[in-house]
Amino acid sequence: MRRIAILLGSCAMSLLAATGAYAQNKPADEALVEKGAYLARAGDCIACHTRPEGELFAGGRPMPTPFGTLYTSNITPDNETGIGKWSSDQFYAMMHTGRFPDGGLLYPAMPFGSYTKVTRQDSDAIFAFLRSIPAVKQPNRPHDLRFPYNNRSLILGWRTLYFSEGEYKPDPKQSDEWNRGAYLVEGLGHCAMCHTAINALGGSSESEAFQGGLIPMQNWYAPSLTSNKEAGLGEWSLQEITDYLKTGISPRGAVYGPMAEVVYNSLQYMTDADIRAMAVYLKSLGQGSPPGAARATVTSSESSLLLTLGKTIYDRECASCHGAQGLGKPPHYPPLAGNQSIQMSSAVNPIRMVLNGGFPPGTSGNPQPYGMPPFAQSLSDDEVAAVVTYIRTAWGNRGAAVSAREANALRASPLD
Repeated sequence: MRRIAILLGSCAMSLLAATGAYAQNKPADEALVEKGAYLARAGDCIACHTRPEGELFAGGRPMPTPFGTLYTSNITPDNETGIGKWSSDQFYAMMHTGRFPDGGLLYPAMPFGSYTKVTRQDSDAIFAFLRSIPAVKQPNRPHDLRFPYNNRSLILGWRTLYFSEGEYKPDPKQSDEWNRGAYLVEGLGHCAMCHTAINALGGSSESEAFQGGLIPMQNWYAPSLTSNKEAGLGEWSLQEITDYLKTGISPRGAVYGPMAEVVYNSLQYMTDADIRAMAVYLKSLGQGSPPGAARATVTSSESSLLLTLGKTIYDRECASCHGAQGLGKPPHYPPLAGNQSIQMSSAVNPIRMVLNGGFPPGTSGNPQPYGMPPFAQSLSDDEVAAVVTYIRTAWGNRGAAVSAREANALRASPLD
């Protein structure tokens, strides 16, 4: 994850340079280009359309899915391999309808289900920015999907079930700030792509939006944003939420895994007003009821043994940073006692953190983040299960015990 963050950091610096690189297709309205650069960052376009060590926005980044591997497209203004011949109408149609200029269907790994909510004005600004960056001649790589998923006509059925076309419509009962936050979270931010469970067809129900789910192929759990027992922010202050989004850390906890990339690559660059608007909207989603109780995967006698071993390991390896009572040393060492991310029904994230460690993103508000060391090489599966069981059940935490089998299953997970 650290390597990916460094590579994306190089891309982010390149994006800053590209904002002023008007050598090709210089726009008449530079303010529109600057707005488009900001919106492209809000949409985190660089994360998918720039492969590690590749040219900015030239695509080619592999996107593993349960159906095979997709390769992202070149969106530089090259006439032959990019979008150089596209019009602003065609670009908006792609964002709004999920179709190429020739009518071809986009695979929904491109979050057009969210981008359809982007206004025409904002779409035109993003297009103006993309037209301003250096063109890169790089042919798009064919997708490597298994049969029958390599048949694009099947997307028609998917769209019927899961795609609702239409720009975001403000809720007149809510404030302008709330509506701005909803527009960013539901539209450009495409937060539901991770925080909504994906079914066997690669789709998700609007009724389950933001209720959490496992991120396919990455083996990270994106917690529910509607439940205060997971990542719901209803009980957080607006300052705690804005700190978390803007800097990656707050007294409540720190971001890791895929969310760390989002903060590093996108959220830290957004205006304070937009971050606050997102915080207002996200806080309104939080509710008291949990999506489901944690279920133990081990017997009560095995759980008791795991607790005893887990306390020994915790006292030896973890207490110096997180405290004997799990109170941590916020914001650098997150608290574990009362931490929702520790107690969720899914134990994937705490297991991965013990195995792989990691860093919150380096941001302007937290330029030298404190990291969590990996223990995959020093702890056995039984020991990982034991210490995770301990932190999920000690100090009044209401998580459930986990098994060595669960720990073993995550050892080979990708680090990004």
